[in-house]
Amino acid sequence: MKTEKTSAPKIDSPAPRFSLPSDSGAEVSLRDLEGKWVVLYFYPKDHTPGCTREAIGFEGAAAALKKKGAVVLGVSRDSIPTHCSFKEKQGLHFPLLSDPKLDVHMLYGAFGDKMMYGKKIKGVIRTTALVAPDGKLAKLFSNVKVDGHADKVLEAIDELGKG
Repeated sequence: MKTEKTSAPKIDSPAPRFSLPSDSGAEVSLRDLEGKWVVLYFYPKDHTPGCTREAIGFEGAAAALKKKGAVVLGVSRDSIPTHCSFKEKQGLHFPLLSDPKLDVHMLYGAFGDKMMYGKKIKGVIRTTALVAPDGKLAKLFSNVKVDGHADKVLEAIDELGKG
């Protein structure tokens, strides 16, 4: 799938700040997570096959990520009730954030033109931003392939954490 995305932030620059509602009813702000690795993954839609596999992959890696001081946040345009249903059905333990107007998606280059079945459309571009404990964008994964992605994020934290 080819994509033309909105402009993404630059690596080693401050990660774009945001505050979004989570499935718990609380607002989650990037500012509140300074001092931790933040895995901010953008996905198209709850209860769909690829998004389910990606969420389950992050859930399976949760203990290893926590051990590295990382927090996982899933972001889609879905509503809080839909997130709650998805989270319960899949047994997820990390926050799912709702970005219905795509504001945060746009900040991270996770929405734009893409090709789907040979047709150009606008939509969510599966993207993961890895924010370092100092609040800077450490790595950006674009056009993510869901299978094995959580392992790639773990490897990136290992590599970047050595620097």
